[in-house]
Amino acid sequence: MTESTKAKRYGVVSSADQAALSGLEFVQGLVNGVLPLNSMARTLGYDIVEASPGKVVVAATPTDELLNPAGTVHGGFAATLLDSCMGLAVWSATEKGFGSTTLEFKISFVRPITPATGPVRAEGTVLAVGRRVGTAEGRLTDASGRLLVHATTTCLIFER
Repeated sequence: MTESTKAKRYGVVSSADQAALSGLEFVQGLVNGVLPLNSMARTLGYDIVEASPGKVVVAATPTDELLNPAGTVHGGFAATLLDSCMGLAVWSATEKGFGSTTLEFKISFVRPITPATGPVRAEGTVLAVGRRVGTAEGRLTDASGRLLVHATTTCLIFER
C-alpha cells in the first residue's frame, strides 16, 4: 500500500453530492482526498493520483496478497485498475449533474505481473465522449514504462 493510500478516506459519495459536481471536480476530489475513495481501493491498495480533463492515473504496488495459484498477480487486479482509470477518465469529461458507468471493456495482458514488478501505473485517456456514451483506452505500465496490460472501455453517460 502506498503512503498516499494510507492517508485516504474510504466510503461512498452521496448521489446528491455527486450531482452537484462536474465529473472533473468529482475525480479531483478523489485525488486530493476531499471525497472518499471506494472500498475496493483499500482492498487492492490502489490510489487515484492524477486527474485532468479526459485523463486519470491510478497507482498501486502489487503484493503477495494478490497472487493467483500460478504465482502471478491475479488478472482482476489489473482489470480493476484499468476499469477504474478509464471509467473515471470518461467521468472527468462529463458536466455537472451527469455520471457514467462501465458498459463493457476489453483487456489484453502483455506481460505477467508479480510483486517483483514493483509499482505500477494505470493511465486512462478518453477517446470520445458524446451525450450518452464515452470511450477510453488504458495502459498499465511498470516503473520503467514497459507495457504490462492495455484495455478499452465503453461507458454509459447518464443524468443524475
